[in-house]
Amino acid sequence: MASPSAVPPAFARAVDALRAPAPRPEILLEEIAAPQRLAPYSFAISATVLRSGDEVAGGRLILLHDPAGHEAWHGDIRLVTLVTAELEDDLAGDPMLSAVAWTWLTDALDQHSAAYTAIGGTITQTTSTRFGELAGPAPTADLEVRASWTPTGDDFAAHLQGWCAMLASTAGLPPPGVTALGASARSFS
Repeated sequence: MASPSAVPPAFARAVDALRAPAPRPEILLEEIAAPQRLAPYSFAISATVLRSGDEVAGGRLILLHDPAGHEAWHGDIRLVTLVTAELEDDLAGDPMLSAVAWTWLTDALDQHSAAYTAIGGTITQTTSTRFGELAGPAPTADLEVRASWTPTGDDFAAHLQGWCAMLASTAGLPPPGVTALGASARSFS
């Protein structure tokens, strides 16, 4: 990243908005080193999502800025995310999970009025079973969301709030103010 005096004002405002605290206590945010080769200016945060004291999801949100613009981005600022979460056994094989997981992102951005364009990404479901010398715990299942989008406004706090809401959905957290009925309760809202 360039020296602080050379940072474009639009990028500096976006970084300030992304440094805001997480909207709920189960999500812990922390600044991390940003990739340096993707754009002239970059900033990154990581998130850890806790449910009942256990880490159940995590992610990164990366802000990229190229003052010259980028044709594929349809703009000069891009947000990129990678989110991973553990899945309950009953969700691991659900054929609708990928489509639902994608709506966790788009609905969260829309609900927080985080205007965007050129959104794209992938949803990956994996299951792992250990054998032989690695035999051990029961099979595990994970969900991975990789996505990027171009904000079309200056309200980067809305994008952070939407991203945190998507993290909460991915981690199976109930909506704020709602208590889950069981340890494995999960909502597809």
